[in-house]
Amino acid sequence: MASSETNFEDRLRLYWPELKQRYMELYHDDAMLKKLCRHLAAFSEERRDSLKQRDAEKQESPNWYQSRELLGMMLYIDNFAGNLKGVREKLPYLAKANVNYIHLMPFLDTVPERSDGGYAVADFRRVRPDLGTMEDLEELTEACHETGMNVCMDFVMNHTSEDHEWAKRARSGEGEYMSRYFFYADPS
Repeated sequence: MASSETNFEDRLRLYWPELKQRYMELYHDDAMLKKLCRHLAAFSEERRDSLKQRDAEKQESPNWYQSRELLGMMLYIDNFAGNLKGVREKLPYLAKANVNYIHLMPFLDTVPERSDGGYAVADFRRVRPDLGTMEDLEELTEACHETGMNVCMDFVMNHTSEDHEWAKRARSGEGEYMSRYFFYADPS
Protein backbone atom coordinates (compact mmCIF):
# COMPACT_ATOMS: atom_id res chain seq x y z
CA MET A 1 0.00 0.00 0.00
CA ALA A 2 1.25 3.47 -0.82
CA SER A 3 1.92 5.91 1.96
CA SER A 4 -1.03 7.92 3.25
CA GLU A 5 0.69 11.06 1.98
CA THR A 6 0.77 9.63 -1.55
CA ASN A 7 -2.86 8.50 -1.26
CA PHE A 8 -3.94 11.97 -0.20
CA GLU A 9 -1.93 13.63 -2.96
CA ASP A 10 -3.37 11.23 -5.53
CA ARG A 11 -6.94 11.88 -4.37
CA LEU A 12 -6.36 15.63 -4.30
CA ARG A 13 -4.94 15.54 -7.83
CA LEU A 14 -7.95 13.50 -9.01
CA TYR A 15 -10.54 15.89 -7.57
CA TRP A 16 -8.53 19.13 -7.79
CA PRO A 17 -10.26 20.69 -10.81
CA GLU A 18 -13.72 20.38 -9.28
CA LEU A 19 -12.58 21.34 -5.77
CA LYS A 20 -10.80 24.45 -7.03
CA GLN A 21 -13.66 25.51 -9.29
CA ARG A 22 -16.32 25.16 -6.59
CA TYR A 23 -14.20 26.76 -3.87
CA MET A 24 -13.24 29.73 -6.00
CA GLU A 25 -16.88 30.25 -7.08
CA LEU A 26 -17.73 30.81 -3.43
CA TYR A 27 -14.70 32.47 -1.91
CA HIS A 28 -12.44 33.83 -4.68
CA ASP A 29 -9.43 33.38 -2.40
CA ASP A 30 -6.56 31.21 -3.63
CA ALA A 31 -4.60 31.64 -0.38
CA MET A 32 -7.51 30.28 1.68
CA LEU A 33 -7.83 27.31 -0.71
CA LYS A 34 -4.15 26.50 -0.24
CA LYS A 35 -4.57 26.77 3.53
CA LEU A 36 -7.56 24.40 3.35
CA CYS A 37 -5.48 21.89 1.39
CA ARG A 38 -2.68 22.05 3.96
CA HIS A 39 -5.23 21.32 6.70
CA LEU A 40 -6.73 18.46 4.70
CA ALA A 41 -3.27 16.95 4.22
CA ALA A 42 -2.58 17.16 7.96
CA PHE A 43 -5.97 15.63 8.81
CA SER A 44 -5.35 12.86 6.31
CA GLU A 45 -2.02 12.04 7.92
CA GLU A 46 -3.66 11.85 11.38
CA ARG A 47 -6.26 9.27 10.28
CA ARG A 48 -6.17 5.83 11.87
CA ASP A 49 -4.56 3.06 9.82
CA SER A 50 -7.93 1.35 9.28
CA LEU A 51 -9.29 4.54 7.69
CA LYS A 52 -6.18 4.97 5.56
CA GLN A 53 -6.71 1.39 4.33
CA ARG A 54 -10.34 2.26 3.41
CA ASP A 55 -9.04 5.34 1.59
CA ALA A 56 -6.67 3.16 -0.44
CA GLU A 57 -9.44 0.69 -1.29
CA LYS A 58 -11.77 3.50 -2.39
CA GLN A 59 -9.02 5.03 -4.48
CA GLU A 60 -8.81 1.82 -6.55
CA SER A 61 -12.35 2.63 -7.78
CA PRO A 62 -12.67 6.44 -7.63
CA ASN A 63 -16.35 6.41 -8.62
CA TRP A 64 -17.28 3.77 -6.02
CA TYR A 65 -20.09 5.99 -4.77
CA GLN A 66 -21.85 5.65 -8.14
CA SER A 67 -21.92 1.85 -7.97
CA ARG A 68 -25.19 0.01 -8.52
CA GLU A 69 -24.10 -2.19 -5.61
CA LEU A 70 -24.84 0.59 -3.11
CA LEU A 71 -28.17 0.60 -1.37
CA GLY A 72 -28.49 3.66 0.80
CA MET A 73 -30.80 4.80 3.53
CA MET A 74 -31.13 8.40 4.60
CA LEU A 75 -32.17 8.74 8.22
CA TYR A 76 -32.78 11.23 10.94
CA ILE A 77 -31.08 9.65 13.92
CA ASP A 78 -33.70 10.66 16.48
CA ASN A 79 -36.66 9.49 14.36
CA PHE A 80 -35.02 6.22 13.34
CA ALA A 81 -33.41 5.06 16.55
CA GLY A 82 -33.47 7.77 19.22
CA ASN A 83 -29.72 8.38 19.23
CA LEU A 84 -26.42 7.19 17.76
CA LYS A 85 -26.25 4.15 20.05
CA GLY A 86 -29.73 3.21 18.86
CA VAL A 87 -28.59 3.38 15.22
CA ARG A 88 -25.67 1.11 16.09
CA GLU A 89 -28.07 -1.40 17.66
CA LYS A 90 -30.10 -1.43 14.43
CA LEU A 91 -27.16 -2.20 12.14
CA PRO A 92 -28.10 -5.92 11.91
CA TYR A 93 -31.57 -4.88 10.72
CA LEU A 94 -30.07 -2.58 8.10
CA ALA A 95 -27.62 -5.26 6.95
CA LYS A 96 -30.48 -7.78 6.65
CA ALA A 97 -32.25 -5.24 4.40
CA ASN A 98 -29.04 -5.10 2.28
CA VAL A 99 -28.40 -1.47 3.22
CA ASN A 100 -24.69 -0.77 2.81
CA TYR A 101 -24.72 3.03 2.90
CA ILE A 102 -26.31 5.16 5.60
CA HIS A 103 -26.76 8.89 5.21
CA LEU A 104 -27.06 10.53 8.62
CA MET A 105 -29.10 13.71 8.41
CA PRO A 106 -27.93 16.79 10.38
CA PHE A 107 -26.74 15.80 13.83
CA LEU A 108 -24.06 18.29 14.84
CA ASP A 109 -24.56 20.70 17.73
CA THR A 110 -27.00 23.53 17.10
CA VAL A 111 -28.71 26.18 19.19
CA PRO A 112 -32.18 24.98 20.24
CA GLU A 113 -35.02 26.86 18.54
CA ARG A 114 -32.56 28.31 15.98
CA SER A 115 -31.21 25.19 14.30
CA ASP A 116 -32.58 25.69 10.76
CA GLY A 117 -33.41 22.00 10.59
CA GLY A 118 -30.01 21.06 11.99
CA TYR A 119 -27.98 23.04 9.48
CA ALA A 120 -27.26 26.15 11.57
CA VAL A 121 -24.36 24.45 13.31
CA ALA A 122 -22.90 25.98 16.46
CA ASP A 123 -20.01 23.50 16.71
CA PHE A 124 -18.77 21.15 13.96
CA ARG A 125 -16.78 19.17 16.54
CA ARG A 126 -19.71 18.22 18.73
CA VAL A 127 -22.75 16.01 18.26
CA ARG A 128 -26.11 17.33 19.44
CA PRO A 129 -26.20 16.20 23.09
CA ASP A 130 -29.63 14.54 22.71
CA LEU A 131 -28.18 12.28 19.98
CA GLY A 132 -24.94 11.27 21.69
CA THR A 133 -21.27 12.17 21.67
CA MET A 134 -18.41 12.24 19.20
CA GLU A 135 -17.29 8.95 20.75
CA ASP A 136 -20.72 7.46 19.97
CA LEU A 137 -20.36 8.66 16.38
CA GLU A 138 -16.90 7.11 16.13
CA GLU A 139 -18.18 3.80 17.54
CA LEU A 140 -21.11 3.78 15.10
CA THR A 141 -18.81 4.51 12.17
CA GLU A 142 -16.36 1.78 13.19
CA ALA A 143 -19.22 -0.72 13.55
CA CYS A 144 -20.50 0.24 10.08
CA HIS A 145 -17.05 -0.15 8.55
CA GLU A 146 -16.62 -3.57 10.19
CA THR A 147 -19.70 -4.76 8.28
CA GLY A 148 -18.70 -3.06 5.02
CA MET A 149 -21.26 -0.29 5.41
CA ASN A 150 -20.45 3.24 4.25
CA VAL A 151 -21.40 6.31 6.29
CA CYS A 152 -22.31 9.73 4.91
CA MET A 153 -22.75 12.66 7.27
CA ASP A 154 -25.02 15.46 6.10
CA PHE A 155 -23.61 18.85 6.99
CA VAL A 156 -22.80 22.03 5.12
CA MET A 157 -19.46 23.58 6.04
CA ASN A 158 -20.41 27.10 4.99
CA HIS A 159 -23.68 27.16 6.92
CA THR A 160 -23.34 27.98 10.60
CA SER A 161 -25.39 29.60 13.29
CA GLU A 162 -24.56 33.08 14.48
CA ASP A 163 -23.29 31.35 17.65
CA HIS A 164 -20.52 29.49 15.82
CA GLU A 165 -16.97 30.69 16.53
CA TRP A 166 -16.43 31.62 12.86
CA ALA A 167 -19.54 33.82 12.78
CA LYS A 168 -18.54 35.54 16.01
CA ARG A 169 -15.06 36.21 14.63
CA ALA A 170 -16.56 37.56 11.40
CA ARG A 171 -18.85 39.92 13.31
CA SER A 172 -15.85 41.16 15.31
CA GLY A 173 -14.14 42.17 12.06
CA GLU A 174 -11.57 39.41 11.41
CA GLY A 175 -11.01 39.55 7.64
CA GLU A 176 -10.53 35.85 6.96
CA TYR A 177 -13.81 35.07 8.70
CA MET A 178 -15.68 38.07 7.28
CA SER A 179 -15.07 36.69 3.79
CA ARG A 180 -17.05 33.56 4.71
CA TYR A 181 -20.31 35.34 5.46
CA PHE A 182 -22.90 37.66 4.01
CA PHE A 183 -24.43 40.01 6.56
CA TYR A 184 -27.89 41.44 6.19
CA ALA A 185 -29.58 44.26 8.09
CA ASP A 186 -32.15 43.15 10.63
CA PRO A 187 -35.54 43.88 8.99
CA SER A 188 -37.22 44.75 12.28
